[in-house]
Amino acid sequence: MAGWTTLVQPEPLALALGRADLALVDCRFALADPAAGEQAWRVAHLPGAVYAHLERDLSDMRRRGEGRHPWPQAEAFTARLGQWGIAPGMQVVAYDDGDGAFAARLWFLLRTLGHEKVAVLDGGWSRWVALGLPVSSSAPAPVPATYPARAFDAARLCDADQVAAHLAAGGVVLDARAPARFRGEEEPIDRIAGHVPGARNRPYADNLAQGRFKPPAQLADEFRALLGGQPGERVVAMCGSGVTACHNLLALERAGIRGARLYPGSWSGWISDPARPVATGP
Repeated sequence: MAGWTTLVQPEPLALALGRADLALVDCRFALADPAAGEQAWRVAHLPGAVYAHLERDLSDMRRRGEGRHPWPQAEAFTARLGQWGIAPGMQVVAYDDGDGAFAARLWFLLRTLGHEKVAVLDGGWSRWVALGLPVSSSAPAPVPATYPARAFDAARLCDADQVAAHLAAGGVVLDARAPARFRGEEEPIDRIAGHVPGARNRPYADNLAQGRFKPPAQLADEFRALLGGQPGERVVAMCGSGVTACHNLLALERAGIRGARLYPGSWSGWISDPARPVATGP
């Protein structure tokens, strides 16, 4: 396999099932019911897929002031990869229920480690099942691997102070939350409504059409219009807690716009300090 680095379609993935260099990771999750994704995985999943829990495996919930889903420590994350049987150089494919929001979090975690061969299943579990492709209810027993501990690429991540400096220097911040939350008209999760002053709204759902990612050329046109000619290196992605922002990062990469950064704390991290400014409206 040459290597999938952004998206993979169900049909070619089905042909690759069983390959020793392929690792499948089920990232299904529900914010309203954190146990639901793992329960669904136990019932049925792609053959051989291990399960990644957003709050147990893809976040470090012990860290305070860094948002609802703090970025994990590299040592803990690479240890988990090894337990899943994932080693550097393997092809990893992540999937969730369908839209790719949780799978994109794993995609960006791995990319920030320097792991290039990682992709998200376009259409996720929903499309896989709709196509009648193989599923399994057997819990896999991966052979433990060694994933040498390495640091995340600090150049792809930024904190609140760096976000403020980035905006002051004319950079772009893209907020992936729904428009009503961005405008501060409603806030079902965080204690304060609104957005970082100067941020622009790009709801992650806008990257999709009928449950699948839009074609690269269409994504490129939309993002270039929103960015006003700014290159990827001048973009920071955020959302509510650093999860759906990764969907925009994946879409940007799919569009050929590379080098954007993530603010892992995102809105929930920003408002942890009451001195930080809040904007409402468009």
